[in-house]
Amino acid sequence: MRVSLARVGDWLRDHARAIRAVQWVLVLVYGFLLLVPVFLPLPDDSARILNNLTLFAQFVFWGIWWPFVLLSMVLFGRLWCGMLCPEGSLTEWTSRHGLGRAIPRWMRWNGWPVVGFASTTLYGQLVSVYQYPKAAMLVLGGSTLAAIAVGLVYTRGKRAWCRHLCPVTGVFALLGKLAPMHYRVDETRWLESAKNRRITIAVDCAPLMPLRHMKGNSGCHMCARCSGYRDAISLSARSPAQEVVELGAVEATAWQTVLILYGLLGIAIGAFHWTASPWFIAVKQACADWLAARDIVWPLENNAPWWLLTHYPQVNDTFTWLDGGMIVAYILATSLLLGSTLSLCLAVAVRSGGRWHWQRFHHLAQSLIPQAGIGVFLGLSTLTVSLLKAEGLHLWWVSGARLGLLLLANVWSLWLARGIVRGWTPDRARQSGALVAVALALLAVDGAWALLFWYW
Repeated sequence: MRVSLARVGDWLRDHARAIRAVQWVLVLVYGFLLLVPVFLPLPDDSARILNNLTLFAQFVFWGIWWPFVLLSMVLFGRLWCGMLCPEGSLTEWTSRHGLGRAIPRWMRWNGWPVVGFASTTLYGQLVSVYQYPKAAMLVLGGSTLAAIAVGLVYTRGKRAWCRHLCPVTGVFALLGKLAPMHYRVDETRWLESAKNRRITIAVDCAPLMPLRHMKGNSGCHMCARCSGYRDAISLSARSPAQEVVELGAVEATAWQTVLILYGLLGIAIGAFHWTASPWFIAVKQACADWLAARDIVWPLENNAPWWLLTHYPQVNDTFTWLDGGMIVAYILATSLLLGSTLSLCLAVAVRSGGRWHWQRFHHLAQSLIPQAGIGVFLGLSTLTVSLLKAEGLHLWWVSGARLGLLLLANVWSLWLARGIVRGWTPDRARQSGALVAVALALLAVDGAWALLFWYW
């Protein structure tokens, strides 16, 4: 397997020109589907995916693209980032012709992935990014313009945007930890190559990875440019638990924990929840009644511009200021409630498994990555299902598939947690106590998805 995968990596390296051609085709397709629907009328009730460009673009972006990009991270690592992503291609290309300035200190702040994910998720809900082409242009197009701007100013032929500022780089880095393949670095061969003073051409690593000391998939874009370098780097198979269980003991960080617990398992679930939640409707109605009783009417007006709050009166879809405030409040409250519940469960698990240490807490939080990733995939796929049902397809198998994926997520997360806890103590009783606490955390997340898929 190692030899065959290494050959795949070498083949990808040797066909870099063809891969770049594919990248530019995707850039053109992306630009077309993002921009052209903005100038078309909104689809009516008779429109279908195959006869309406706006619906087709919506299905491509939110029904296929994003759910399956997330899935690809788990299967192949960040291959999408290195070989297919339009933003990555554009920021690298523009940086070859830009100012070439050094990456500033502010850009290296480790909290940007959390801020980027939270802000784009919240803003996307306020402008209904999944439903309207103008909103998609604003969110996706705005991110693309920012990537181009960063490329024009910083580095020379690198991807500073992808490494530090992309709103989903943190999510991709987490999911890439689960991939069953990676570019393995053999430091012994590397040192032998250096001792023999073999002349080698430096690898053009766009995401600026320290190749000699690269251990995992989090930052690697799987672009294959380093395959075979110094006879020490090769595409290889590995256990899907390796990076989380082994490297997480040292590499897990507080920001990654925040992104997992309060981002992917908090903000993301809140964003999928609010449109179906009867609690959201009840609280919003109570607030509206309270405001009306006191003649405070401005929050009930729907005069916000479309780029701030959803405003499409031609299809009777407008948000009031109260709607916007309630959406943000609901999502943040969900994040705080779920994130804090999960934190408490993990803290109990750490203490049950032995002595308390924050690094152990951050390490154990990474066992929830499968639950987080599969959950977001399921949430995004709800639009896929809705659009396909509107086409008249009878998707009788969806409920069972959702249940199966949630069970897979639970088993996978418990498997990772078991591997982590076994490294703390040989005591079976302590291990069992820690795993019970992790299981309670998983049940809390399962309950949130059960409300959305089967109760409301």
